[in-house]
Amino acid sequence: MRTPVVFRVLGVLLMVFSATMLVPTLVSVLYQDSAGAAFLIAFAITFCTGLACWLPTRKNPAELGIRDGFVVTVLFWTVLGFYGALPLMLEERLQLGFTDAVFESISGLTTTGATVIQDLDDLPKSVLFYRQQLQWFGGMGIIVLALAVLPMLGVGGMQLFRAETSGPIKDSRITPRIAETAKALWYLYLGLTVACALAYWLAGMDLFDAIAHSFSTVSIGGFSTHNASIGYFDNPAIELIAICFIAISGISFTLHFSVLRHRSLRGYLQNVEARTYLLILLAVTLIAWFELYMEKGYDLVTALRYGLFMTVSIATTTGFAITDHSAWSGFLPFLLFLCSFAGGCAGSAGGGIKIVRLILILKQGNIEIKHLIHPNAVIPIKINDTPVPDRVMQAVWGFFSVYILTFALLFVALLATNLDPLTAFSAVAASINNLGPGLGEVALHYGDINQPAKWILCFAMLIGRLEIFTLLVLFSPTFWRK
Repeated sequence: MRTPVVFRVLGVLLMVFSATMLVPTLVSVLYQDSAGAAFLIAFAITFCTGLACWLPTRKNPAELGIRDGFVVTVLFWTVLGFYGALPLMLEERLQLGFTDAVFESISGLTTTGATVIQDLDDLPKSVLFYRQQLQWFGGMGIIVLALAVLPMLGVGGMQLFRAETSGPIKDSRITPRIAETAKALWYLYLGLTVACALAYWLAGMDLFDAIAHSFSTVSIGGFSTHNASIGYFDNPAIELIAICFIAISGISFTLHFSVLRHRSLRGYLQNVEARTYLLILLAVTLIAWFELYMEKGYDLVTALRYGLFMTVSIATTTGFAITDHSAWSGFLPFLLFLCSFAGGCAGSAGGGIKIVRLILILKQGNIEIKHLIHPNAVIPIKINDTPVPDRVMQAVWGFFSVYILTFALLFVALLATNLDPLTAFSAVAASINNLGPGLGEVALHYGDINQPAKWILCFAMLIGRLEIFTLLVLFSPTFWRK
């Protein structure tokens, strides 16, 4: 690892991030709340830190290597979580300590949506906007944004892009140059956000709520400006808009780009991951609809309304709510919760294991069954009629194995902090899958759990957002050997 290179890039990224704190400052001025000073102080501290990292190393011509890319990515998300907590600590009305502020910041940046704040409706507009903004930048990754707007990161930028993007195949590009790829993804992301905000506004939200919720919808984050989340509006049209844009954002953005470029929706139907993703949402929605109608006493329309919204929100790891699903008795809350383990498609803003990995694991399992009958048969694994290299399958199995092991260790660690098993299990799953709301004590918020548990969950959020290996690789002695 070349320290000057890492500090140069980290300094630039911190300065870019500091500029985003000026937006809620303007919101504070517009709505005349008292939080503007907190954002200005946080901006100054963050910018000066970035400048201090960049100035001594600005003339270093070295390019980013693979190790540098991983270090920058992990350091950036970790450091960003701490600096992003500054406005939350400085704003007196929040009364958040260091642990709670960092938890809220990391939850926003990783698009987890778990919150320690119990009364959102009375917060200053600028603070509410800032929380939503954290999720929006975290959804696509501010590193990808930096690659799009900073030419100095265009050289060697693939190392950052590979560390930041999700899925088992990291090197796919939609344009020849990495900076152009990042720009294309951000234009698409921005376009979806504008369309979502406009749709929310036309459906009845005021302009502030429409913009704020479009941020957390397209990023699949789940933060809201109200305690009751989307249920605050009690508007079926708003709920339907949320469902549509959440489902869209759960599909690979590179697939969206391909469909737009070829001007044909056939690409969605031809993509096995997108088809499987939509079929899972449909199947679980039908099960939830049936269960709510037959067993929970809802009428046919209300059962469909709740079943569809909560399925799409939880299965895609968004975390919006229109009702307290954790209060439903029976198997349904656990079924919805387990769907979050699958999450969205690779290359989307969703969390979880990713649909394509589950497809590959199931295909491998099916082949093993066939090998019991035909031991000498050579049966390739294919995705979209393309053979999958053995190296990718090894990576998928490695990811799945480490995921299960990491989940188990974090679960035991939470139990050691005296959380009950249901709360501990759901809190780890909701954090590592970047879902947000859990079950038990964390169904509504995380404010009442102990501080050691919150730090463990911060680690779980980061490891989920960085797809486990990006973070764990730094703990390998091999990584640090020259």
